[in-house]
Amino acid sequence: MDDDAAASTESDVGGRLVREAERIAEALVFASALPVSEGFIADRIPRGIDVSSIMQRLKADYAARGVNLIQVDGAWAFRTAADLSFVIRRDDNEVRKLSRAALEVLAIIAYHQPVTRAEIEDIRGVQTSKGTLDVLMESGWVRFRGRRRTPGRPVTLGTTRDFLDHFGLEELRDLPGLEELKGAGLLSGRIPSNFNIPSPLMSDELTEDEDPITQLDLEELGLLAPGGASDD
Repeated sequence: MDDDAAASTESDVGGRLVREAERIAEALVFASALPVSEGFIADRIPRGIDVSSIMQRLKADYAARGVNLIQVDGAWAFRTAADLSFVIRRDDNEVRKLSRAALEVLAIIAYHQPVTRAEIEDIRGVQTSKGTLDVLMESGWVRFRGRRRTPGRPVTLGTTRDFLDHFGLEELRDLPGLEELKGAGLLSGRIPSNFNIPSPLMSDELTEDEDPITQLDLEELGLLAPGGASDD
């Protein structure tokens, strides 16, 4: 076999491997109810195939379809195309409408994370009820991040991957700006006039002034029964 023929055969084999990898990746994402990480996909496709390149090609293939392949916090998921969302009935599983207070708190957490309850109240200028935070936690959009290394060790709050997924954001840098938030009614007149939006945190890693939450912390917060047994 001459060099040209060998190169052609190698190219054909490589092409088949890439196409098979694309099919596997597509099936994995389609079968999952949650966004799928590139690491999970890489473990299940032929070695040496660039996962990122495959996913970007699939994303382009689905861009004009009724279902789009989107990236959420470094993971991948199929979602209804944004311009067709009006035809999908969601009456049975629609998350209950958030109050204005809950929307304000959610916006503050998203932009200021890691943030404590006291810091949220300082920004808003009013007290934040436990019920408001409970609603956001139950929705799966807000989570406990850690504990601040200050007196009292207050709990720090942050958003989740479900938050990004629900609002169609690939990452926190895609959050809208201050004027867009005001236009959408997510910030009320109670927000101080000098309120500004910092650059969103780009990593889930704990900051220098945060400690990780331990089992004892979870028990104290009521997330675990004493002794480590889950309330479930």
